[in-house]
Amino acid sequence: MLKHLHTFTGHQNPVYALTKSAKEGIFFTAGNDKGVVEWSLSKMAFVMVKMPVQSSVYYLHNFEDRLFVAERSGAFSVYDFLAQEITYRINAHPKPIFGMQTIGYKNELLTSSEDGSVAIWSLSDFKELYRLEISTDTVRCIAVSPNEKEIAFGCKDGSIHVYHSEDYSLKQILKEHTMGITSLAYHPNGDYLISGSRDAQLKIWNLTDYTMTNNISAHLFGIYDIVFHPTLPFFATASQDKSIKLWDANNFKLYKIASIDKMGIGHSHSVNKLCWSHDGSKLISTGDDKKVMIWDLVI
Repeated sequence: MLKHLHTFTGHQNPVYALTKSAKEGIFFTAGNDKGVVEWSLSKMAFVMVKMPVQSSVYYLHNFEDRLFVAERSGAFSVYDFLAQEITYRINAHPKPIFGMQTIGYKNELLTSSEDGSVAIWSLSDFKELYRLEISTDTVRCIAVSPNEKEIAFGCKDGSIHVYHSEDYSLKQILKEHTMGITSLAYHPNGDYLISGSRDAQLKIWNLTDYTMTNNISAHLFGIYDIVFHPTLPFFATASQDKSIKLWDANNFKLYKIASIDKMGIGHSHSVNKLCWSHDGSKLISTGDDKKVMIWDLVI
């Protein structure tokens, strides 16, 4: 169901961050290089280095004509696509930023850090509104529910902290993983929350009472990303074990393993991030091997 289509080269170092543009057919990557790179899916070509960065980029997030760039330094930058320039650079945390998400109805940006906190910023002027001290260690990832009513934070200590978005009050703490949480995603219909960890397990959480309803030994090593298809009942996972796996989002059946071992082509090192194209026809992957790979979804 996943067929290799193209490999982009050009990055000189591991690639940690990936997001698609609001403009169809355009996506961005970044990592240990000194810039954020723009690529064209329609032309299968490098477009340009969109902006320089001062330290390694661990996360990219796109929202309403702006690209948010989270750095190892603890700062984030805001690139305005309309102005075609960097409009803000905020020294947000004393340690690296690993996660970013937006709450649209509140016009707020969230950043999570190795310092154990999550900071909430106004999207109007990027003033800090709140700071949540969530953990004594890294808050690695953030997921926002489809209705934006709740937010899940994945922590290095293996716990998942679920908060109400309206007032940032704590709703639930989930503790079933034996190692740090490295990926989180809500089902697009709000059916469940899924978590991936360094323990190589996927856990499925019922959003009514937050019981764990399923546990899947999904990979050999840490699961670094989980992405749901925009229209079809699939999700894909990326792992430190160098593989990408495609799953049924309803019964969790494994459909396809995309790896060198299984297909003769794939990433030679850890797969760090995944992203579906706008129409869902292609899956984009990035990794420690400095490559950006494009996969066709063949039904």
